[in-house]
Amino acid sequence: MAYQNVNDEATTPYQPFQQQKVVPPQNNRPPKPPSRGLRTGAIIALALVIALVFGVGLFAGWEFGHNSSTAVADNPATTLQPGSNPQTQATVPALTGNNIDTVREAVIAKVKPAVVEVDVQTQRGGALGSGVIIDGRGYIVTNNHVVDGAQSIQVVLSNGARESAQLVGTDPEDDLAVIKINPPAKMAVATLGDSSKLVVGQSVLAIGNPLGIQETVTSGIISALNRTVTEPGGATLPDAIQTDAPINPGNSGGALVDMQGNVIGIPTLTAVDPEFNTPASGVGFAIPSNRVSFIARQIIATGQVTHTGRAGLNITATTVDQMVAAQDNLSVDHGVLVVSVTPGGAAAQAGIQAGDVIVQVNGQDINDQSSLSDILATKNPGDKITMKVYRGNQQMTFNVTLGELQVG
Repeated sequence: MAYQNVNDEATTPYQPFQQQKVVPPQNNRPPKPPSRGLRTGAIIALALVIALVFGVGLFAGWEFGHNSSTAVADNPATTLQPGSNPQTQATVPALTGNNIDTVREAVIAKVKPAVVEVDVQTQRGGALGSGVIIDGRGYIVTNNHVVDGAQSIQVVLSNGARESAQLVGTDPEDDLAVIKINPPAKMAVATLGDSSKLVVGQSVLAIGNPLGIQETVTSGIISALNRTVTEPGGATLPDAIQTDAPINPGNSGGALVDMQGNVIGIPTLTAVDPEFNTPASGVGFAIPSNRVSFIARQIIATGQVTHTGRAGLNITATTVDQMVAAQDNLSVDHGVLVVSVTPGGAAAQAGIQAGDVIVQVNGQDINDQSSLSDILATKNPGDKITMKVYRGNQQMTFNVTLGELQVG
């Protein structure tokens, strides 16, 4: 299945939201809506996309099934520092049956000052996304795809002030990055909530800069939890939060917020309607805040991720199709070809070699990288799996103890 970034033209089931900056429209007349009817073929295609929308790439399976139940304060590496702005200490009233508007307004007033626009210059030109200030020392979390290839980064604060930012570190496998500005006086800082306590159906707000329109707020609910999605660049996001709060290009790296004013996710990508090749309405995904905290604390402390908590085979690999099978003279035309093996890694210790083709894991057929990662996404480092591979014309079975995925 094909993928693309927002600015590409190929059909894609996901779009990570790095967006060319645009000028908001100067008139209030809405564009003519497209036909609301879907052809039968398009409906079938959409059903297939929804069925496949939760497939993953090769990177898969951190120990989030356990980490997600751990409070944010227990995550390693460093302590996030609160800001001095009284707005960050604002009290959000308890939600009752008749004060939803008051609560929503209080949540927005509390969080919006901590959401920034991230303007990036690359060799390809200018692009933008969003970011969230998570530390009083000026640290901002965003998506890796927002700052990927950045030659310079500037941040626009909620008061319109523009600050130069430096890249602190990245985690491409989780599509996360941390940048830093020199903190101005009374800078707002968001509070990261505990995403393990989320419930399907609870109300959420998305705050960011869709289409370059600053400080936009949309509302919705948590539609599902524990989704596994794969981005065009190969990053796999297990346990992603699905929401119907509208998310558009430019929202990437912004805030998904609960009704207590806590950031419980970082909006990152959306499904795509195959008929119109546009983001599918109401099918967006966010990285859970517990994972964000787990990664961001390490980057702030050391500039890199030293402990991923994700299971890995410690190989580089590619999907086997007829072309790859012919080029490499393989005996099978499906599966996952092991291109290289990390010395001392999980696959190497089990006896897997470069040139082997993985065709089955725990009795389940492996046809491509996505199907392999679908299985690995449910595993943790130290788990044991049984793999069948072809080495030349010979089928072999290996027992593998999964290792930890290494970043970079």
